Amino acid sequence: MKDMLAWIGRCWLAWSLSVATCLAVAEENPTVDNKQTDSSTAALSKELFFEKDIRPILRAYCLDCHGAETELKGGLDLRQKRLAEQGGDSGASLVPGHPETSMMLQRIESREMPPGEKKLTATEVETIRMWISSGAKTLREEPTDIGEGLGITEEEKSFWSFRPLTSPPVPTSVSKGSLSTAIDGFIQQRLAEAGLSLNTRAERRALIRRATLDLTGLMPSAVEVEQFLQDTSPDAYERLLDRLLQSPRYGERWGRHWLDVAGFAESDGAGNADVKRPYAYKYRDYVVRSLNENKPWNQFLIEQMAGDELAGEKKGEWTTEQIELLTATGYLRMAADASSGGAADPELAKNQTIADTLKIVGTGLLGLSVQCAQCHDHRYDPISQKDYHRLRAIIEPALDWKNWRNPSQRLISLATEADRAKWAEIDKEIAKVAEERTAKENEFIRRTFDKEVEKQPEALRQAFRDAFLAAPQNRTPEQQKLLADNPSLNITPGVLYQYDQAAADELKKYGTQIDALAAQKPKEDFISVLNEVPGTLPATFVFHRGDHRQPTKQVSPGDLSVICQNETATGIVEDDPNLPSSGRRLAYAKWLTHGRHQLFGRVMVNRIWFQHFGQAIVESLGDFGKLGNTPTHPELLDLLAIEWADHGWDLKWLHKQIMLSDTYQQSSAIRADAMQVDALNQFYWRHKVKRIEGEILRDCILQASGNLDQKMYGPSVGVVEDDVGQVVASEAMPRRSIYLEVLRSKPISFLTAFDTPVMETNCDRRAVSTVAPQALMLLNSDFILKQSEKMSQRLISEAALNSVPNGQLDIDGSAAKLPDGGKNLLIQAIGAWPIAYQRNITPEELSLLTQYLRVQWQNYIATGNTENVQTKLLTNLCQSILSSHEFIYVE
Repeated sequence: MKDMLAWIGRCWLAWSLSVATCLAVAEENPTVDNKQTDSSTAALSKELFFEKDIRPILRAYCLDCHGAETELKGGLDLRQKRLAEQGGDSGASLVPGHPETSMMLQRIESREMPPGEKKLTATEVETIRMWISSGAKTLREEPTDIGEGLGITEEEKSFWSFRPLTSPPVPTSVSKGSLSTAIDGFIQQRLAEAGLSLNTRAERRALIRRATLDLTGLMPSAVEVEQFLQDTSPDAYERLLDRLLQSPRYGERWGRHWLDVAGFAESDGAGNADVKRPYAYKYRDYVVRSLNENKPWNQFLIEQMAGDELAGEKKGEWTTEQIELLTATGYLRMAADASSGGAADPELAKNQTIADTLKIVGTGLLGLSVQCAQCHDHRYDPISQKDYHRLRAIIEPALDWKNWRNPSQRLISLATEADRAKWAEIDKEIAKVAEERTAKENEFIRRTFDKEVEKQPEALRQAFRDAFLAAPQNRTPEQQKLLADNPSLNITPGVLYQYDQAAADELKKYGTQIDALAAQKPKEDFISVLNEVPGTLPATFVFHRGDHRQPTKQVSPGDLSVICQNETATGIVEDDPNLPSSGRRLAYAKWLTHGRHQLFGRVMVNRIWFQHFGQAIVESLGDFGKLGNTPTHPELLDLLAIEWADHGWDLKWLHKQIMLSDTYQQSSAIRADAMQVDALNQFYWRHKVKRIEGEILRDCILQASGNLDQKMYGPSVGVVEDDVGQVVASEAMPRRSIYLEVLRSKPISFLTAFDTPVMETNCDRRAVSTVAPQALMLLNSDFILKQSEKMSQRLISEAALNSVPNGQLDIDGSAAKLPDGGKNLLIQAIGAWPIAYQRNITPEELSLLTQYLRVQWQNYIATGNTENVQTKLLTNLCQSILSSHEFIYVE
């Protein structure tokens, strides 16, 4: 019979979780789109111009065929108004003032153009009609020579993310004394414009839980909370932040954020083969160590992009510094690589790895979908196909598809001369033992043969001896037949035990001795790196329609044209004479981090801001282009990007500026008046309630159960499939989730249920969903059931340490409502609140808890299932608490 209490407890859990999470989603996870109203809609009520209003539409739908390529479809070029008037093979396409005779509009309205399923919207069609009717105006006189490709217009250059960084003045309504004040100044300025204000400061208990989970990914202990509550000094909160930033748990928490952006995975991702990357964990450890050391972010990025170029050549042994730099290049080895998995088209697989690497760099560092320009000029952003291949030229010397190195060929051995000397020494000892074994083996075999041959007719014995003693390759056909016809005389090492078990056992001792010697060999260790082959510098070509089989013109390495108006400013040369490598990646990394790059600083600050607030200044973290969201506070974004660089790219400094602000410290309370004005909280009038990520939820469950292994670094904990097909981590090593193996084909089921990404390439922003499988995982997974039981055991063992606030709780009165022994059970159960919620139980909660325990206890008694009743009750309680809204959400 099914355990009735467990069933009731789980039903209660499912109901409470569903209600809590659904309410949370309705409040905290609306679909955010802060993009401006469709430009075409706005255009209908204003004067229209080709450059501002029409060319973006044509770029999205038409210029791929009518301007981007040398061969124009129908001979028609639509890159300029004058070229549209000139027309193509069918005559003039544009007649200013006459939409009814303008062929381009006729083809669009008839849905004949553009070809394919993607058509212009009604608003876009009407915008073109109105523009033609009003005379097809341009903002300026069009040049007579525009060269090849779509080019870049002044309007595209002036797009917010491509404009140079500027240091805006702090709003005059606030003091200019500190950057934290400036953050509040910009936020409060927008709030005031909307008639709103910040919430009051969060309660100190909520604040320490928020800060601790933000910076370490673990809950504060009840003792830490009480110490903070008792500390009334003005700098108590700042000292709390300093302590958390010094915690080794900080690097694990924030390392996870960067590993998402980098696309960290420990397998190659080639279909079912999905070959493991046994040394990829070292890159993960590099990231965690670097963040704990507070390595300047520019150095952190440069090492990952070009650590091999910084490390230089090997002179003697690899130094510790060189090993770290080479390990850092694992960043550019994170993309899936099917070249070692028997790809059907090896050349395509190699080029796909390069394309995925560029996608990781593009979305992660530039915040742009540069991959959309692989086959043709980007249809929305000023990124040409040439620009895409210029970026490819930066990394192609290390990812040379014509001289490809498979993952196994990109390993560097860390063996030292001492290791090699030890190997040679042991090999000699092994050879000596093997020689003794061979001699002994031959002796035993000859002895056994001599015994067996004596059983044969005397006339045949010599013939048998001659055949047996002859080398197998020298035996005559007659000798081969003679032995074949008499299998009992074919004495080999494999069958010796059938004749002489004692001899076989003696030979096994030699094998044991050899194994023992081999075990003394130092293990050869490796790191997976990205580096260049000295002396080789492949040429990079633009591929027609992205097809590697159709190279066209050769290109040089460089940044996006819209970013670098002066190519020499980037410092990227074809081949740096001062380095054994090309130096391209090193130069590009330095260019990105010089402090005023239009995209890099903005993108990084936006990501960090997002992780603290659960919402971003630019909601599309990986797309700062036309299809992305516009910034809610562009001046604040620029200021933080500039100040961060000017403060030496000190990430911990940036954390403090954000977390010391009133904006961060405000409560998450909902105000009806503010909801009417800003339901999406784009102006930051409250702190967003956030659900903790899957990894952090797992870590906190382990922490609550007292079962968390906080060992740092080293090989990952392996994953397996359980009896029902769920992918789970080894229970024998309950380490933090960042140390669990990340396989593309076998993501951990518990984590993916809570939106941990599967790394096809990388993840610039995690989804946040509330779906039934999450409740089912918290109801039924072996992980939650085992940890709930362990937490119950912890409650029993720590019951003597539980403190019940005197005068606040009627423990005796509540216990009187329970069967005998109920007081001990109640005290044990009350101990779950400080562990899970970092607070004491309230009187109202005590009443509900007492009612719950009484009903469940009675159910057990009614079914006759009275064995370990108290432990079962506590286990069910713990499961409910670990699945509750207060546990899995952060205010």
